[in-house]
Amino acid sequence: MPIYKSGTKKKDGKQKYLVRVNYVDSLGKKRQYTRVAYGLEEAKRVEMELNYQKNEPTSKKLTLSELVDKYLESHKYEVRESSLDTTQRMLKHHVLTDKYKNIKIDKLTVPVLQQWKDEINNTDLSIVSKQHVFGEFRALLNWAVKTELLPKNNLLKVGNFKAPLERKKEMLFYTVDEFSKYIAVAKQKAEENLANNNYTGYGIYTFFMIAFFTGMRKGEINALTWDDIDANIIHITKSVTQKIGGGDKITAPKNASSIRDIEIPYPLMDALNEQKERCKCQPNFSEDWYICGGVRPLRDTPLTVANTKIAEGAGVKHIRIHDFRHSHASLLANEGINIQEVARRLGHSKIEMTWNRYSHLYPRESERALQVLNKIEVK
Repeated sequence: MPIYKSGTKKKDGKQKYLVRVNYVDSLGKKRQYTRVAYGLEEAKRVEMELNYQKNEPTSKKLTLSELVDKYLESHKYEVRESSLDTTQRMLKHHVLTDKYKNIKIDKLTVPVLQQWKDEINNTDLSIVSKQHVFGEFRALLNWAVKTELLPKNNLLKVGNFKAPLERKKEMLFYTVDEFSKYIAVAKQKAEENLANNNYTGYGIYTFFMIAFFTGMRKGEINALTWDDIDANIIHITKSVTQKIGGGDKITAPKNASSIRDIEIPYPLMDALNEQKERCKCQPNFSEDWYICGGVRPLRDTPLTVANTKIAEGAGVKHIRIHDFRHSHASLLANEGINIQEVARRLGHSKIEMTWNRYSHLYPRESERALQVLNKIEVK
């Protein structure tokens, strides 16, 4: 530690310390800061200031826009391309505005960041979107602290966006009865398409069967090939994104926990077996064909359009494709399946995420708790 006691001289009863910090300047020359401090706590504070000061020639010149460029360059090999694209868009549209993009990062004081927050609060973004933007900005400044471009992240003092009076949006999902009506119409439309030698309808039908019975993400389902199925197990090891550069990009799943094996229930197994037999009837079939798409993944636009039309035809409410994932989790939660198993099937990185989203769907647990308490006799 570059803090040394200096002789026996004291000031107001405090020990004298010599604080030294070595560094290399922008020209590659070795330099040293040396300061005197009285008392160990003061010496530690001076050391922290000197460590920041040695970076000041760089950080004082660095604008917020330049910091974002460095941050994105550093992260492009560490996160999925789709995640990096989301980060870049959020920072560009909501952080790097004309007012803030050229500000020096050492000028990002608490008042400046509070003003930025107030301006975002006055936009028509939803509270969830505001919180996502805050999260991206916070991660950026945390990285700046980690790389010693900033001494601290003042955004942490400002705090995230809150909406204590805003009611949480109701989670949309299909019950078993609703899904039964939905999937029956999906199969009917698939039969009509097949009569015209069009296999897309059955690809869509199979997609929604997989979504409901496994809770997989859209990109994970679209990336499934026949060689990902081993007996009654689906091996989830990849995902596909269609909106980057206009083509398909196969990547790893969202996180390490998303690489998982899912057991196939009987209804889905029947649907998969039938789908494979249909695929085998087509020329040049191969095990590396995509289960729902064939030689290439099922396209997003036909899938979205079909979802709306099927719901209308079935007379059930329309839910997003991602809500089929909620449907799977909700079904299991209502049947009292352990929350840890639900988290595993969904590929969540943290069980807290699963609990926060689906804990309210465990009514039977509250009933059991009440039954336990009701049995207690107080004398």
